[in-house]
Amino acid sequence: MAHIVGAIFSALSCICGTPTCNCIDQHRNFNDDVDEWRRKLDSLTSQKQDMESRIQEAEALGGQMVRQQVQEWLKQAEEINVKLRAFLEKVQGVKWYKHACLDRLVCRKINMVKEMLEKGSFPEGLVIERAPAHGNIIPTENLVGEISTKEEIWGYLMGDEVGMIGVCGIGGVGKTTIMKNLHNDLQRETRFEKVIWVIVSHPLNVFELQKKIANAMGERLRDDEEVMMRAAALMEIMRRMRYVVILDDVWQTFSLKEVGIPDPNVQNGCKVVVTSRSIEVCSYLCCKIVKVKPLSQEESLKLFVDTVGDGVLQVPGLEEILKLIVEECAGLPLAIVVIAGSMRGVDDVNVWRNALTELQVRVSSVKDSNDEIFKRLRFSFDRLDSLQVKSCFLYCSLFQEDYVFSRRELIECWIDEGLIDGLPSREVACNRGHAIVDRLEKNFLLEKETFQSSIGGYSFGSDGAKMHDVVRDMAIIGIGPEFGYMITAGMNLVELPDEHGWVKDPKKLSLMENNILKVPHNLPPKCLSLSTLILSSNPNLSEISESFFGEMLALKVLDLSNTAIETLPNSISKLENLYALRLQHCMKLKYLPSLANLRGLKKLDLHEAGIEVVPQGMGMLISLEYLDLLFCQNLKKIPIRILPNLSSLQYLGVCCLQETTIIRNLEEVARLKKLETLECQFDGIQDFNHFVNKFKDFQSAIAYSLGVGTTRDMIR
Repeated sequence: MAHIVGAIFSALSCICGTPTCNCIDQHRNFNDDVDEWRRKLDSLTSQKQDMESRIQEAEALGGQMVRQQVQEWLKQAEEINVKLRAFLEKVQGVKWYKHACLDRLVCRKINMVKEMLEKGSFPEGLVIERAPAHGNIIPTENLVGEISTKEEIWGYLMGDEVGMIGVCGIGGVGKTTIMKNLHNDLQRETRFEKVIWVIVSHPLNVFELQKKIANAMGERLRDDEEVMMRAAALMEIMRRMRYVVILDDVWQTFSLKEVGIPDPNVQNGCKVVVTSRSIEVCSYLCCKIVKVKPLSQEESLKLFVDTVGDGVLQVPGLEEILKLIVEECAGLPLAIVVIAGSMRGVDDVNVWRNALTELQVRVSSVKDSNDEIFKRLRFSFDRLDSLQVKSCFLYCSLFQEDYVFSRRELIECWIDEGLIDGLPSREVACNRGHAIVDRLEKNFLLEKETFQSSIGGYSFGSDGAKMHDVVRDMAIIGIGPEFGYMITAGMNLVELPDEHGWVKDPKKLSLMENNILKVPHNLPPKCLSLSTLILSSNPNLSEISESFFGEMLALKVLDLSNTAIETLPNSISKLENLYALRLQHCMKLKYLPSLANLRGLKKLDLHEAGIEVVPQGMGMLISLEYLDLLFCQNLKKIPIRILPNLSSLQYLGVCCLQETTIIRNLEEVARLKKLETLECQFDGIQDFNHFVNKFKDFQSAIAYSLGVGTTRDMIR
């Protein structure tokens, strides 16, 4: 019908002239706009169906829930689709002479659908982690003693008179363990809608504290807002329900309103619990103070025997020595489990007597309460069976307080340091690393934790570990200086310490997780013995002076990951003793100086770096064992004849974009006889199939990790 009307109009236009031509144009515009309207509605339907499929996949994995904004969009999209399709059918049946009147209305409907399509972009993802009814059960030890303290706190939680509770005591006395047990007990209570556990740590970062609380509530605050505006938003969220907030390990005074936590009172029925080593902090917050006292001798002995194994009680002549050792632990649960863990499996009475003597000598030489616990923990460190294990333990203190390592990350760091070396393969080295982590966990010098990470918006957990904050303090204060450690990680620094803040000739220096902006030419002082420098996770660090590395000729490990660095100074080329250069997630990085002189370099990690070409001189790195070029989106190729020179390579990670990179270098990869692991990320399924078809012809004992798409972090 439309084409007949069009033909008639064509004829009329020849006879009648301009008015008819205008009418014809309006008719054609109307038909074009209706077609555009239909296409936009089809796009809206496709977008809605795609989102629903992705949501269904996420919910099937568990632990995910749809964002409120996404639910509202899906509802609006459905309503608009139904209404406008019905209206479209009516419009298509309208007489042709009414088209001019309706065209503007059609255009408005098109714009309405366009606007809906634009609103359907959710860069933060469609789902968030589903918060349980109250919170997650926290893994913890059973209480031995401390029952009366736990019952006192429980009474305040269930009563109406006290809103703020302060749990105080020296480090290692059991404050956190008591509160973990209470946190888990509260999961069975219907009095509160939400139980929130947050580690505060030192120094206090209000922005991060707000983020942790909001996440625990299943909400997200805007990162681009000031702290004050975020506090107002958080307060509005928290006023909706009755909750318990447990703030663990608070070192500084602060205002609840500054964070966005409403004052707990009888009217709202909410509670806030603070654990702290400082009574002053709890008093400032107007808390009802509960002091956690050390265990009695009987309770201490039971905890010690439970930890070391009750078989020790069967060893003749050992019971009295056990009691004396327990007495030296001063009722501190942390000291008891750490020391007992270090003696597990020992049944020689002479070894126990020697342990008692060493412990008595250490404790009698100190008076300060922190030193007392440190000396007791130091005993467990000294009992580690090798310098290798001790060094691996100390390395963990370089990270900021309460940092949770993934096992893979930690073991890779130990390998970079040369702490795990001289083994026939990387797999054997990693197995050795796992054995060391197990040893440290069994000695209670590391704690088992779940390492949380995400892929494509989905969260998952893997094996991890962390240092108890008191154990870390012991490592930093009590042991670190002997080994030349200088640690200012996570201290909110905006510039490097001045000369007075440096230890003399440090060997290992950690400045990670700060807000340092640049490294000036006049710092640091001479660091002739410095072997490890960690500047990672200074997100705004963009400038390093040309002379900075000039006096660091002993440097073996340099970590600038997660910084805004754009170019590296040419002085890096002089670091001929460098083992590991870590530049992960340096997305602004464009220039590296020549690496040709770094013949001893074993690791080059450029994961998600911004480089456009491989570093000059990379083909000269004959000692290189680990090369990560994954997600270097600007890097289009690896020049031929480079990979065969890297004959020591054990690990290779690359992206495969547009049938370049690894596919083109496939035969060169096959000639890498020591290669154990190959990780590839493919742009599409066609590249993936191409790779599989070509590589099946090569005989190799390589482990593969292959991914398809644009996910930034592959499962390993």
